[in-house]
Amino acid sequence: MSSAILAASGGVKQVICISWGTKYGAPFINRLYNMVERNITPPFTFTCFTDNREGLHPGILCEDLPPIGVEMPVNTRGIWPKSRLWGPELGSLKGAVLFLDLDLVIVSSLDPFFELGGPDDVVLAKNQTTPFERLGQTSLFRFPVGKLVPLQEKFKENPQWVADTYRFEQRYVSRCAPGGIKLFPRKWVLHFRQDCRWPFPLNYFLAPRLPSSARVVIFPRGLLPQHAIEGRYGSSAPAQTPLQHVAGVFNKEKRRKKGFFQYLRHYILPTKWVADHWR
Repeated sequence: MSSAILAASGGVKQVICISWGTKYGAPFINRLYNMVERNITPPFTFTCFTDNREGLHPGILCEDLPPIGVEMPVNTRGIWPKSRLWGPELGSLKGAVLFLDLDLVIVSSLDPFFELGGPDDVVLAKNQTTPFERLGQTSLFRFPVGKLVPLQEKFKENPQWVADTYRFEQRYVSRCAPGGIKLFPRKWVLHFRQDCRWPFPLNYFLAPRLPSSARVVIFPRGLLPQHAIEGRYGSSAPAQTPLQHVAGVFNKEKRRKKGFFQYLRHYILPTKWVADHWR
């Protein structure tokens, strides 16, 4: 099926990302581009839809953020600005595109993501946090340009209602994509906290592991690649030795309302393999 998928895009693997505001910016976009370049068989394109092109690698094709004309929902955990990509056009791109979040880490070849399914399929990474729900993960997903227009139109009618109803944009895509969705193999896209870190008490003795099946590792909910490299469990957690962290279990201020066991589980050692790939 890979030949049919690539034929729809002129024989080129098309990778896209989106960036707005100041949370990520050029350093994250450039790292993502470099990881893609190292882990894909040419020909490929890497297109960033962004409101700020300053400092980007010359190999990155830049496009303005697609207009959508609505206020984004508030008080929701979904990343609803991704809905800008669901319109009838995406710059000059045609056929299947592979979307990647800016804060993931690519550790092996992306080629298989262009081989599974057909050119008209919407294919998502499996959401690892809901094993009993057929839910995709939009940190990494492939879709044909224009296929998700019905989702965008429904979203534009009442963005807040859609966000309140589905909570996360990936649930909206999973349940409402025209023709349904397919899922990439579970072991291809791993969740750093769930699949890589060790359970207590091994987390105090062993750095997070990289399973051999992984192609991409995602970092949702505030624990980003730079935190893994430094051995911090999120932006608010200091880098500590195991003994320093264990001592904090008796300090309510350091535990920050976490229970004893939850606090002890929320510790990781510095993770070298993340630095090796995230560059």
